[in-house]
Amino acid sequence: MKSKLSYIGVVALLVTGLAFTAFNTKTVETEGIAFEHTDFKSAQALAKKQGKLIFIDGYATWCGPCKLMARTVFKEKKVGDYYNENFVNLKIDMETPEGRMLASKYAVRAYPTYLYLDANGKVVHRAMGATNGDKFIGFGKQAVSKK
Repeated sequence: MKSKLSYIGVVALLVTGLAFTAFNTKTVETEGIAFEHTDFKSAQALAKKQGKLIFIDGYATWCGPCKLMARTVFKEKKVGDYYNENFVNLKIDMETPEGRMLASKYAVRAYPTYLYLDANGKVVHRAMGATNGDKFIGFGKQAVSKK
């Protein structure tokens, strides 16, 4: 009898753990900005196809304000809802080869720099620095108003 109860207890723990993991995974996936895992040219093609602007988070791995934004504002549901609806979102380390090319082309001199581009790569808006979610949504709204 003891082994049967132990077996049931283990199964109950596993089921609870799996349900909790599935719930947490779904929550993480549905909140915040959904960054595309692609290069700039592919993002341009996607933006043209979807009729959206491109948002680029130009960051550096050593940048404290960049890390703060990634840890907080970019994960906010209201920020994700707005940016995912209106932009093809890219997160680009400006110290990689592609990042250096884009930093040069768009005169990125500080981090984080946020670039808002049309599908042809023309800058419609730019902003810099760490901020809160409401102001960050405001940056996006300014870009969309210039579309």
